[in-house]
Amino acid sequence: MAAAVGAVVRRLHAAAAQPPRLTKLALHARKSVEVEFADGSSFHLSAEFLRVYSPAADSKIRSVGGEKVIFGRRHVGIMSAESVGNYGVRILFDDLHKTGIFTWDYLHHLGSNKFSLMRSYIRTLRKHGLSRDPQRRK
Repeated sequence: MAAAVGAVVRRLHAAAAQPPRLTKLALHARKSVEVEFADGSSFHLSAEFLRVYSPAADSKIRSVGGEKVIFGRRHVGIMSAESVGNYGVRILFDDLHKTGIFTWDYLHHLGSNKFSLMRSYIRTLRKHGLSRDPQRRK
């Protein structure tokens, strides 16, 4: 009996740990992605936010004091998005970054934590004297 109860509890915890199933992904005017999940949660994620939190390593990251910081991406746009299997999407940004695959789980995480992640990003930029705006060309 205890083993059966333990198995049920483990299944419930595993189910609770799974993010809801993606039901909609839409690009909006090159500047944002809208995602909706089966639990009714819906998130609008800006191109800048997605670019900054891209899951890929990128040569345009500046290492400042041991921290990897992406800056100057306020006006980045989304050129296209392509499905990757049945688990994610690859987004091509207009700065030609395209190596990150955003899984449905990761998009849910980003949406659920959007405000705290963006605040953290802005604090990091300020700490290092960097800006969300692109650098001016000389």
